[in-house]
Formats: sequence, C-alpha cells, structure tokens
Amino acid sequence: RDRSPSRGLGDVYKRQDLRVPQRGDRVRVLELAQANAREEAERKTSQAERADRTLELLGKLMGLGEPPRRMESYDISNTGGDDIVASMVVFSGSRPARDSYRRFRIRETSGHPDDYASMEEVLTRRFTRYMERDKKFMPLPDVLLIDGGQEHARVARRVVDRFGLAIPVFGMVKDDRHRTRALVTPEGREIGIQGYQAVFTLIGRIQEETHRFAITYNRESHGRTVRGSTLDQIPGVGEARRTALLKRFKSLKAIREASLEELLAVVPKNAAQAVYDWAHPAEDKEG
Repeated sequence: RDRSPSRGLGDVYKRQDLRVPQRGDRVRVLELAQANAREEAERKTSQAERADRTLELLGKLMGLGEPPRRMESYDISNTGGDDIVASMVVFSGSRPARDSYRRFRIRETSGHPDDYASMEEVLTRRFTRYMERDKKFMPLPDVLLIDGGQEHARVARRVVDRFGLAIPVFGMVKDDRHRTRALVTPEGREIGIQGYQAVFTLIGRIQEETHRFAITYNRESHGRTVRGSTLDQIPGVGEARRTALLKRFKSLKAIREASLEELLAVVPKNAAQAVYDWAHPAEDKEG
C-alpha cells in the first residue's frame, strides 16, 4: 500500500452514492422489507416476553426468589434387568440446552432395579463431578426436577443436603395419562400447575424430553448388550474382537452380511472364519 504524503484520500477512496427510491416498484419492495423486519422483531420480542412471564410465574409457584434460568431434570429407565440408565436434561430458560445433556449407566443397582437407589447414585455422581470442577457439570442448576413423586424428591434432597448445596427440589407427579399434573416438594406439598397453561406446557415439555432421552439411551444400551452377548457365543471372539467388529460394522445385520475378506480386515483368520460360519450356517462348505 502506497503511504506517500503526496497521495490524497480522494485517490484512495472512491465516492459512493447511496440512492433511496422515491417511487415505483422499488419503493414498494423497500416498504415490504421494512414491514417484514418490524414484524419479525415484534414476533421475537413477544416470544421472549412470553417465556419470561412463564418463568416468573413458575418461580412464584415454586416459592423461589427469582425465575429459574437453569433447570435440570432426571429420569430413570430400566428393562427390569441389567440395563438401568438415567438421563439428565437441561433447560436454559424455556429452551432445551442439548449440549448440556448427560447420560448415566447405573452401576450399583445393576440386576435389581431400584429407582430410588438409582436416583441417589446418579445425583451423587453428578454433584461429585461438580465438586471436582468438571466443566461438563457446571454450573449448578437453579432447580432440580425429578421424574416421580414425593419419595423421589426426598431422595434428591438428601443428596443435595449431603453436598451442602442449596438447590430447590421438586418431583413431577403424573396423572393417569402419564402427563405431569403437579409438582411436589420433598415434604409432600403439591403445587398444582394445570390451571396455568404456559407453566403446564413447559413442565410437560421438560418431562417428555427427559423421558425421551432416557428411553433412547436405554434402547441403545440394551441393543449393545444384546449384540455383544450374541457375538460372545462365537468361538474365538472375545471382548476385544467383539468391540472391533461392532465398531467397524455397527450392527449384527451388517456383520452377517459381511464377506470373509471384510471380516479378515478386522479380526484374525480363525475368528473371521468363525464369524462367517456363524453368519452362514446353511451354506455348503464343500464347494
């Protein structure tokens, strides 16, 4: 760039003319664009205002000093056996904060389902991670929402107290249609929400999202367990080779459809042949 003093600004910057249409089709296009921009701004402002009012009302119903801005909700899902999992869903205001979702595989009660013990384990692990300054579990929530009734809320409160934290806890009580009809405190005080449509809708969304996330993880976990136990029955396929096969082919169906050459690229010859024979039991091996 030439910085010589003899060069004036007029030589560097060209004059730009801004023309504003005064009549005709261009004026109508400009007016339409301005109207659309105003409507969009008003719509977003209205949505934000409605969300703020809903959170303010929820905070008052809960007896909080201010609206809850971060809410964490927990649910336990099990198939009556070893596959017991839990979900942690986070709402930032009235919107899900999916990057903050967390999933847990229950360890201490595996094989004998116990929702209360599972909830205690999950919350203990969650707050332990916070105490260890794990950024994935920061910050703390303004309120805990537990899928279940008073006893579930009491278990959660016990964990919160053990860590010396001051986080309000509420259970989400369902009706006969499995919709949240009320919130309940650990002391058993129910807070009716059905008469407050916006609050009712928000809590219902949180409950459904928490349940969906838990069920999805349960199904994924159960599927991995079933696939793993099936492959373990094949001679020469242990944990490491089973893991390698599932990582490469993703499903039992894909493993069954794999050629011997494709299997050989993942596991040794004897294991590949055993898997291929398992997948093709009816083939004539004499050629």
